[in-house]
Amino acid sequence: MTFIKDVSNFLETFAPLRLQESYDNAGLILGDPAAEVSGVLISLDVTEQVVEEAIAQNCNLIVAHHPIVFSGLKKITGKNYVERTLLKAIKNDIAIYAAHTNLDSVSGGVNGKICEKLGLENCKILQPIAGMLKKLVTFIPVDHADKVREAVFSAGAGHIGNYDSCSFNSHGQGTFRGNNTTHPFVGEKGKQHYENEIRFETIFPNYLQGKIINALLQAHPYEEVAYDIYPLDNLFDQIGMGMIGTLHKEKTEKAFLKQLKETFGPGAIRHTALLNKKVRKVAVCGGAGSFLLNRAISSGADFFVSGDFKYHQFFDAENKIVIADVGHFESEQFTKELFYELLTKNFSKFAVRLSGVNTNPVFYF
Repeated sequence: MTFIKDVSNFLETFAPLRLQESYDNAGLILGDPAAEVSGVLISLDVTEQVVEEAIAQNCNLIVAHHPIVFSGLKKITGKNYVERTLLKAIKNDIAIYAAHTNLDSVSGGVNGKICEKLGLENCKILQPIAGMLKKLVTFIPVDHADKVREAVFSAGAGHIGNYDSCSFNSHGQGTFRGNNTTHPFVGEKGKQHYENEIRFETIFPNYLQGKIINALLQAHPYEEVAYDIYPLDNLFDQIGMGMIGTLHKEKTEKAFLKQLKETFGPGAIRHTALLNKKVRKVAVCGGAGSFLLNRAISSGADFFVSGDFKYHQFFDAENKIVIADVGHFESEQFTKELFYELLTKNFSKFAVRLSGVNTNPVFYF
C-alpha cells in the first residue's frame, strides 16, 4: 500500500519544503497523511472542477503546482472559489498537495522542464542562492573512514557542480578518555587514548543537515561522535530561481518567437522591440519572472522568456535583451508533465492522471 505521506515525502525529497519562499504554502494542504492513495490527479491549479474530476477518476489526492490556500483562512463558508473548492474536497475525502516555489528552485524543476521543452543545452541556474551550503567536519578512525564517507555521501553530501563524493581528508591523531560509564570503541575507559584518525570535510545543502548527521552517527563507530558544522557564503548552483541555457543552433529573433508560440501555445506573446541579432543564449523563468530581468541581462542572454510582466517593466529591457512574455499559465503548463514523470517512475500501485481541466483564468479574444 502507498499512503499520502509516502507521496508527500517523495516529492519533498525532490523539492524540499525548506526551499519555498516565505510567502508560499507548499506541502500537504488538506487531507490525512495516513490515508491510502487510490489515485493521483495532477493539475496546475486546484478548482472546483478539478476536485469534481478527481472524484470521477477515483483519485483521492490532487497534486498541484499552485497552492489553493496562500493566506490564512478564518472561515470556510463557501463564499469564494477557494472555500468552495476546499469544502468539496473535504466532503469527498480528497487530499490536496502543492509544490510551488520549492519546485521552481530546484534545477530539475519547473524551469528545467521549460529548458527541456525549448531544447536548451548547458543549462544552469540563473540566480543561485547564497548561504545555503554548510561544511561538515568530523574525525574518523582510519579503518572506518571509507564506510563513514560513503554513508554521508549517500545522504546527499559532497556535491559540487557536476561532481559528487567531494571531500578533503587529512591524517592526524585524536585523544580522548572516557569515564566509568562509557563503553569506548577503542581504548579503555578511564585511560587516555591516542587514535590515528582521518579529518573528513565535505559540504552539503542546509536542508539535508538532519539526514546527513543521522547517517554520520549511524555509520561512525564511536560512542560519542565529534563533528563541526560551519555555515558557508558560497553560492549553491543547484538551487535558485530561473535557468539559462543555449540553443543548439542560433536562430533569428522571429524564428525563436515562432518557436515560443508553437511550444507554449499562448493567445499572444507580448515582447519588447527586436534587436536584429541572432538568438543563442536564453534565460527562462516560469510564472512571474520580472524580478530576474537584470540577472538575465547581466548573464548575456539574448531572450528572457517568462510571464506577468507589467507595462513599465518592459522599458527595463533598454534594448539589451528581448523580453518575451508568454503568459503565467502558459510558462508553467509543463509542470504537470514533470509531476507525472516523477510519480509514474517511482510509484506503480496507483493510477496517476493528468487533469483535463483548463485552469487558466486568462482568455484571449
